[in-house]
Amino acid sequence: MPLPDPHVRRAMHHRVIDMNAYLREDGLYDIDAHLVDTKPFDFPLVSSLDPLPAGRPLHDLWIRMTVDETCIVRDIDARSDSTPYSLCKEAESTLGVLIGERIASGWSAKVKERLRGAAGCTHLMEMLTPMATTALQAIGGAHREGATTVDLAKVPLRLDSCYAYSRHREVVLRYWPQHYSVG
Repeated sequence: MPLPDPHVRRAMHHRVIDMNAYLREDGLYDIDAHLVDTKPFDFPLVSSLDPLPAGRPLHDLWIRMTVDETCIVRDIDARSDSTPYSLCKEAESTLGVLIGERIASGWSAKVKERLRGAAGCTHLMEMLTPMATTALQAIGGAHREGATTVDLAKVPLRLDSCYAYSRHREVVLRYWPQHYSVG
């Protein structure tokens, strides 16, 4: 269902984030993320006498995070094809502080703790939270691949992790009534 008709407006910024997850032959998972920021007008840069032409990427960033079945980060690699400053490319190597960490509750806080501010690139850091949920979707999906029904006993219930899984909502009442409680 589309959003309601907007007020009269004009475009100011366009950000696209694309994520894909892959199961590798060795049993590990690669989560690839790509972020592109553009402006619909020529954009003056501090680092250049000439403005960035409309539609050309201000940021064109890539991350590949490799995780295992238990959501431990085994490797992480970043590339910066377009950045406002050439120095920004040096931030690619800062993501290595996450190798060995587990994607789990507290992941976003851990990423911010390790990479916020001058410790890393804000844009690369921002990609890591949705990459974690993409990894969880991939691993969970791999466990159901080829199945025709869902075994509720094997579905990890994350009570109160989102609106639908609230212990006070109908989803929990219907599928996991033993965990339901009246709000």
